[in-house]
Amino acid sequence: MAARVVAWLDERMGLLTIWNTVFDRKVPRVNWWFTLGSASLFLAVMQGATGIFLTVYYVPTPEDAYNSIEYIMNDVAFGWLVRGIHHWGASLMIVIVFLHMLRVFIYGAYKYPREVTWITGVVLLLATLGSGFTGYLLPWNQQSYWATVVGTSIVGTVPVVGDFLVRVLRAGDSLTFLTLSRFFGAHIWILPAILFSMIGVHLYLVIRNGISYVPRRDE
Repeated sequence: MAARVVAWLDERMGLLTIWNTVFDRKVPRVNWWFTLGSASLFLAVMQGATGIFLTVYYVPTPEDAYNSIEYIMNDVAFGWLVRGIHHWGASLMIVIVFLHMLRVFIYGAYKYPREVTWITGVVLLLATLGSGFTGYLLPWNQQSYWATVVGTSIVGTVPVVGDFLVRVLRAGDSLTFLTLSRFFGAHIWILPAILFSMIGVHLYLVIRNGISYVPRRDE
């Protein structure tokens, strides 16, 4: 019965072709460093799942942001665990994505025909850094507030457009409720949209062009 159902779906959706292309494809000789891409994908999905849970209770206003975090940590069942996974998972994801790109660079996997794959990877790294930066302000405590002041001030050192970029990030000349609202919107909508759309393109290119193998001594 199950085989007949699979055959019926495969005839209409090409499920076996998708399975063979995506999951059952042959890969060259690799080592554990090549698992960093899959680890990055796992962390991205985990961050999305835990982030959705946190938005159920988080209130993005200066008056209630910190209190909502305290409520999650102390009163919501397993809220401390989910928030801890989201908090430390963000730092771990940045490290893993950076190591993944470092491995690609060292092995020369950014060369033909994988240049566009590398470009999408750079976009993914920037989106990951942006997610970490925007998420750091959301607890709205002293540490996150002044860290964001310093971070946005660094952006202001960019020649010519620095002052403009600071005002865009802060939604004004200083950090206010508009800054918190802007960072929250970027954190849960803009950056995840960029991140997961680029992940889709990145995975398509990896499947289409394959992954590079470990170079031999004579290569």
